[in-house]
Amino acid sequence: MNIHEQAGVARWIDSISALLTPRRIRAHALILAVCLWGVCAIDYATPGLFDRAGNLKFQDFLQFPISAHLIAQGHSRDLYDTQVLAEAIRQITGRANIDLKYFYGPQVALPFTLLDSLSFLTQAEIWISLSLTVYLACVYFITKSCASISSNWRLVALLAVAYPPVFHFFVRGQLSAAALLFVALAYRSFRAGHSWLAGLALGCLAFKPQFLVAVPLILLLAKAWDVFAALAISAAAQLGLTCAYFGQSVMRAYFSMLLHSAGYPASTELKLSATQMHSLYSFWELLIPWPMGMWVAYLISSLIVMALATRIWKSASPLSLRFSALLIATILVNPHIYIYDLLALAPMFLLVAEWSIENADHPSTPALRILLYLSFFLPLFGPMAHWTHLQLSVIVFLALLWILYRTTASPVPINLRGLNGSSQRTQR
Repeated sequence: MNIHEQAGVARWIDSISALLTPRRIRAHALILAVCLWGVCAIDYATPGLFDRAGNLKFQDFLQFPISAHLIAQGHSRDLYDTQVLAEAIRQITGRANIDLKYFYGPQVALPFTLLDSLSFLTQAEIWISLSLTVYLACVYFITKSCASISSNWRLVALLAVAYPPVFHFFVRGQLSAAALLFVALAYRSFRAGHSWLAGLALGCLAFKPQFLVAVPLILLLAKAWDVFAALAISAAAQLGLTCAYFGQSVMRAYFSMLLHSAGYPASTELKLSATQMHSLYSFWELLIPWPMGMWVAYLISSLIVMALATRIWKSASPLSLRFSALLIATILVNPHIYIYDLLALAPMFLLVAEWSIENADHPSTPALRILLYLSFFLPLFGPMAHWTHLQLSVIVFLALLWILYRTTASPVPINLRGLNGSSQRTQR
């Protein structure tokens, strides 16, 4: 592509970016929020355990009260017994067709023993209320550190409510807010100059080990020794204390289940799971029908993503861009990430939006604005991949990471929008 073609592409990107005015974004977010939460209100308005469509409310949460009850009754050895779980589900719901397995470490269910005397629905409502509070608090404190977007807090609040992963973690009763909390604590620690605390917070993600597929390798390649060491200590301490409390037999059952699900993911996933995921693994699984070819493509693309994230992390770019790249790589390499776990990506939207406002004249800004918009909305349309076999959200995440790489690799890039005679602009 010659320089004039590049200039034409830049003008085209500029024209699309210009359409994304705050007024339009506010209107789109309002429509999305009304549609999502309006449907949820109508669906969940029915009394009892089941919604209007006959599905169990907060279905994914059901595994935690059951597991907590087993722990409280001294039956921790049965945590990973599928027959015990199935019988407990039948006793609570009266149905035998709810397929649910417990894939978490035993320590995850331990806090829920405090609610063991309450009904399932009451426990779920308490957990969802707490999770929403954590989510909004994380958004608030990260927004507070971003001077350019904090002044427009009403729009930020509306976008926070309209963010599709919030709706999905709410109706499923998932633990996504816990992952977001550790991510937000890590960012705040980095910003305060406390790398060790940031590493400790990231290490807490060991409760969902798939979140730690990329992060330790990126930190290791970037020679961020203090953060990597703190992460390793935090993760090891969580596993060590869990083993000391529950015993080796329970931990062997957990690791056996974990290794089996990692080696044979199809045996632990529902038929349409890949269309609801947003990672490189699901992207290639939908696109390539041959398991060996899919694994090769996943491994190669994951290495490329981690290499880009490493280069960005080692650069002299602002923390907002480096941390955002780390989050995007974490999501992409994660082999098992549903839309509700994209909640952990929420800080990225705030941080990149802040940078793009502060650097409005930077040539990367129009592309970043478009990709942020698409990254926000496209995960909602993931199920369309059942017919297209193409998960567009993953492509957008990759493009966003690439633009961040180009931005950090060229601190003072040529502004193609100014090739028609204007002088080159530099980054603010």
